[in-house]
Amino acid sequence: MTKSQRIRVLIADDNRAVRIGMRLQLDNAPDIEVVGEVGNGIDAVMAGRSEQPDVILMDLQMPGMSGVEATKRLLDESPHRPAVIVMTSFALEGYVRDALDAGAVGYLLKSHDSERLVEAIRTAHRGDAVVSTTMMTPVLREFVRRGRGAQLDVSAATLSAAELRVTVTLARGITSNEDIAQHLCVSVHTVRSHLQSALKKTGLSDRTQLALWAVRQQLSVQDAAQSS
Repeated sequence: MTKSQRIRVLIADDNRAVRIGMRLQLDNAPDIEVVGEVGNGIDAVMAGRSEQPDVILMDLQMPGMSGVEATKRLLDESPHRPAVIVMTSFALEGYVRDALDAGAVGYLLKSHDSERLVEAIRTAHRGDAVVSTTMMTPVLREFVRRGRGAQLDVSAATLSAAELRVTVTLARGITSNEDIAQHLCVSVHTVRSHLQSALKKTGLSDRTQLALWAVRQQLSVQDAAQSS
């Protein structure tokens, strides 16, 4: 993979230790290139314009200008529209709405989602939503309310009853394979298998998109039961 083919990432966070930690993770990914690090919202806007990153990891609370305002300015004023992933320590629904209003494609909690940072960047670069597992339900509601994501015209009838149960559970905010398995009293292998099958049948690319699709379809536990 050539340098020009890599996903260009800008890190915006006022905590230097956080920036270093993110860079260490991303430097190990062969398809990702960190093109800049900034510590405040004003510099985030300037670097976003000059470096034209594909993805920006944007802290919500920074001096000079908030991450929400920086995101809004970048996406409103620049012809180059990067995918902005909000990175925050706060699991509050008000912050979700503000971030999505500004144009962010996702919302991750620093404390819970650091291990999936590389995959989150790849997902955002593909144009898919990126959602913290902790904030799955409110973020999904906001995406659906705004008409974003998972708009495929795929009938829920294409899924088996078991696949529907797993999908509905995922959409309710129970996101790890282990937690879904415990909730449904099945094995982790069974959950993994049903999720893979559901993704294949719907043509969706990841679990977040599958959950978005389920919410848009207004699927419920009753739907899964009726398919049994």
